[in-house]
Amino acid sequence: MHDPSPGPWAIEADDLGKRFRRRWALREFSFRLPAGRVCAMVGPNGAGKSTLLGIAARLIEPSTGTLRLCGTPAGDPAARERVAYLAQDKPLYPRFTVAETLRLGRELNPRWDQALAERIVRGGGIAPAARIGTLSGGQRTRVAFALAFGKRPELLLLDEPMSDLDPLARDELSGLLMAEAAEHGTTVLMSSHMLTEVEEMCDHLLVVAGGRLRMAGPTEALVPAHTLVTGRTVDGRVPGELAERHTVVESRVSGRQFSAMVRPAGPLADRPEATPDAPWDVMAPSLEEILLACMRAPEAPALIVDEARKETAA
Repeated sequence: MHDPSPGPWAIEADDLGKRFRRRWALREFSFRLPAGRVCAMVGPNGAGKSTLLGIAARLIEPSTGTLRLCGTPAGDPAARERVAYLAQDKPLYPRFTVAETLRLGRELNPRWDQALAERIVRGGGIAPAARIGTLSGGQRTRVAFALAFGKRPELLLLDEPMSDLDPLARDELSGLLMAEAAEHGTTVLMSSHMLTEVEEMCDHLLVVAGGRLRMAGPTEALVPAHTLVTGRTVDGRVPGELAERHTVVESRVSGRQFSAMVRPAGPLADRPEATPDAPWDVMAPSLEEILLACMRAPEAPALIVDEARKETAA
């Protein structure tokens, strides 16, 4: 019987990459995710999110690098028992009934939790005798969630899991995700376009753009690392002092005014003495504002905090 807690890291990616013909879908991807976190992976369409999840689920072979899941190489069959994957299209057998689908999950998974799976299905008022092919998109998603949770995985991989759920179902299953992480130490990595949902649910972030990792770490470290600066432009641009002294992730100019998402290298004075004709104001940005700025500016320097940084052996 294996140790359910082999180490502190649920995911460790080292120089992970995937190339499809001439295009790199994922490149130089290195990070680590602590166990027990609820982590959102955010990025525009085509950024590489589904590719990463597909590699972790052993559906895609990486072109470069290595990936470890719960302390085990992702290609090792032993990792399969410890990981559950819910794909964006929620593939299920349409001719099976709901009861037959749960029975399949029970027979294939040694740690199956039938009571939990049935409770998730019952919460949506879905009849056990109903065939999968007759269910609505939201109902199929609920059955797929039941299969994923019923497996009692240590690591749960979710690709856009809430996109076709109504607000009540989304709230219920979001609460279930957080409860699983808190009560059972389940690690959740999910891709999502719902930024408000990310802010409410997740305590860890991966931001992906252009197939590369742009930001990674706990939200409690990433959010305070950013400041929203607004003020008057100088010669139609962001004041040079701001850009020279600090990292400007993204800036926007409208008439004589600018706004910039900044990672300060030191104190940001509200009224910089060097440019008295171009005062600016500073404020704390929301997580949604930070994520949008990072996605709009994929060329900005990456921010990988120490907790998320993959250590390379000497």
